[in-house]
Amino acid sequence: MAQAEPKKIKWGILSTGWIAEMFVQDLAHAANGECVAVGSRTLESASKFAEKYRIPRAYGTYEELVQDPDIDVIYIGTPHPYHKENTLTCLRAGKAVLCEKPFTLNARELQEMIDLSKEKGLFLMEAMWTRFLPPIRKVREWIAEGRIGDVKIVKAEFGFKTDWNPQHRLLNRELGGGALLDAGIYPVSFASMVLGPSPEQVHSTAYIGETGVDEHFSILLDYGSGKSALLSGGVRIGMPNEAIIYGTEGYIRIPSFLNAKEAALFVNGEEIETFKDDRETHGYKFEAEAVGEYLLAGQTESDVISLDESLKLMKLLDKVRGQWGLAYPTE
Repeated sequence: MAQAEPKKIKWGILSTGWIAEMFVQDLAHAANGECVAVGSRTLESASKFAEKYRIPRAYGTYEELVQDPDIDVIYIGTPHPYHKENTLTCLRAGKAVLCEKPFTLNARELQEMIDLSKEKGLFLMEAMWTRFLPPIRKVREWIAEGRIGDVKIVKAEFGFKTDWNPQHRLLNRELGGGALLDAGIYPVSFASMVLGPSPEQVHSTAYIGETGVDEHFSILLDYGSGKSALLSGGVRIGMPNEAIIYGTEGYIRIPSFLNAKEAALFVNGEEIETFKDDRETHGYKFEAEAVGEYLLAGQTESDVISLDESLKLMKLLDKVRGQWGLAYPTE
């Protein structure tokens, strides 16, 4: 008797932007998922996207997408000022949600989303895809095994040079622009993965450009007991985009940590082990498969990036922006 094919989670895609394209390209390689529908603000955009990626159904509104009875979970790839509205729309329709990072503009918005997901018993997760990459999983193993001793310092940065355009979303305060939410979420989340989301003290500085958003920043998180994180980010300056974790017995170096393809373990200044991932995908398939596993197991949140951690991180980002006096018009 032939074995039944394993159940596949059916995905809907809310957005047709560039990050949604990368996610759908990788979803095609996920063992436990398939894309069955896409929704956009226009039917033309949704239809083009559906044709390009061979998606069965296209919808010209998000409201139509969330009413599709065939969908198990919706991936939200819109800009973060729209995440709360889009997520609440999905949850009210009874759909599980994987929402791009940063989850929201602020902790208040995220609390609304979490409250509704818990009220309805629905899965909700921030799409911190880097946590699921094989090299990052290996890094967590090395740390848990005590390979570098007691972790003391985390250094991470993510910066890229955007051409000057005051109307661009990255530099537009009305659209939640700035380096902290767009680039900074990566190093801040990385520090949280290693040292936790609740430092004892937070010190930060930022350059606020002429459009009123932070163009680059530096953050020092003091966790006490000699533990700290040094984090930087920018949208107008390029950075090496690497992360280093220093422990009492060695250190771990991760080149291009946000889309990591390798990680190296050093003891006494010598590289003793290297983990390399020769994947040909962008890397989003790993979080897609993890979400599929969570849903098939009946979980309502991730154990790799929990809702509590995401909320604490958003409160941390709120605190940092408060130190700069940076608020968005909707706040």
